[in-house]
Amino acid sequence: MASQDHKQLAEEKRHPALEETHESGSNSSSYGDIDAIQEHVIQEGTEPVLKTDTKEKRAKASEDIRRTTSNVLAQVASRMTTRTWQEPPPPPDGGMKAWTQVAMGWLVIFTTWGWVNSFGSFQTYYTSVLPQSPSTISWIGSVQIWFCLIISVFVGRLLDAGFFLPTFLVGAIIQVLGMFLMSISTQYWSLMLTQGVLTGIGSGIFFTPSLALVATYFSKRRGLAVGLTTTGNSAGGMIYPVVVRQLLPTLGFAWTARVLALINLACLSVVFAFMRPRLPPRKSGAIIDFPAFRELAYDGVAGGIFATSMANYFTFYYIASFGREALSLSYSSASIMVILINGAGIIFRVIPPLIADRIGPINVITPVTLVWVIVAFCWLAVGDVPGAYAFTCFYGIFSGSFQCLVATVIASITKRLDMIGTRIGMIFSINSFASLIGPPIGGAIQAANGGKYTGAQAWAAVMTTIGLVCLVVARVHLVGWKLMVRC
Repeated sequence: MASQDHKQLAEEKRHPALEETHESGSNSSSYGDIDAIQEHVIQEGTEPVLKTDTKEKRAKASEDIRRTTSNVLAQVASRMTTRTWQEPPPPPDGGMKAWTQVAMGWLVIFTTWGWVNSFGSFQTYYTSVLPQSPSTISWIGSVQIWFCLIISVFVGRLLDAGFFLPTFLVGAIIQVLGMFLMSISTQYWSLMLTQGVLTGIGSGIFFTPSLALVATYFSKRRGLAVGLTTTGNSAGGMIYPVVVRQLLPTLGFAWTARVLALINLACLSVVFAFMRPRLPPRKSGAIIDFPAFRELAYDGVAGGIFATSMANYFTFYYIASFGREALSLSYSSASIMVILINGAGIIFRVIPPLIADRIGPINVITPVTLVWVIVAFCWLAVGDVPGAYAFTCFYGIFSGSFQCLVATVIASITKRLDMIGTRIGMIFSINSFASLIGPPIGGAIQAANGGKYTGAQAWAAVMTTIGLVCLVVARVHLVGWKLMVRC
């Protein structure tokens, strides 16, 4: 009897320890590590409790269980987090496949921003055939750019999630369809819907993922790669106005628009065949990286791009109208200014990125913006045709030098490669509002001054200056006032 009572007491002492073990391990019972811990504690808990001071032994055993269980759960959670947010593999920084993506990115920029930046030639033509004012007509181009950029915040995340090809296909179809429908548009509202809304949405769907994709293939040569890609902007800004200038008087507006649509269809078909993402999909993560806005450097870059874009798009859209209205140039001669402002920067879209790869993109974009401010103020002094052509060339040079560094600057302040698409898309979406309101504001200032451009020119120069201040704030926040530091 004494022996049986002794065994029963041992069983009763052992049960509370088992119950506490079960409670602390219940949330992770699916892991084999917890079962092993429980078995280990049971084996060690039988002999001590039979001898002396069972309360203290039970408490110590329970504390050991909790501590060990906590460690196991922490290790399991750590392994799960690492698998979800695994650091992407390093970029090849060269090779046939990487440079092929640069070539395909060039075609994307050609068919999007080359097309968008050529709106100045359409602005001049629409002003001569539509009853609306130049400021009202400029809303077509502004809406086009706005849609092209506002969608970036959504489609940039699609690249990171692994949906590049279906995203690209949808965007290309919408853009080309909009261009074909534009060819049968004869009124302001129909041009707004086709050239403004449809082509803008289509371009925006595939532009940001394509540019961000190119950036993921490079690290040390990223500036050069993105710079070469953005030369498609200048090339398109030259070729589309030339096509319009040559075909419009002979074929008419409808067939001119169809020829442009066929050019885009051919280019985008090649891109769809060869452009491929490199990084594994990042399924988790928000569409908008809100913590980025708590970084002063990111806010400074976003503000700098926003302010300069307001002035930039006004100048690009109104430079030909300035030639016709202020200098009495013909439509053909005024269209040359659109070609110059787009084409002058083609070489300088490569030189600044080469320097940026050595000393850092923010160290290059800041002085480029400083000179751009000086050039912008020089527009106030233009009063003859030679001066207008000179201003147009220099403005195109520094505008192109700035634009080719934008994606590289954003990537340089983004720690993870698989977040580049998201962060570029966020800034481009913010920038969409600058492109939407910039040209109409400039046009409204011009109209308020009786058609004179002085007030609008001064406003554009001041906005460029504000952009410079924002970029200086970003650089000072990153590295202080030291000049010889890569940034």
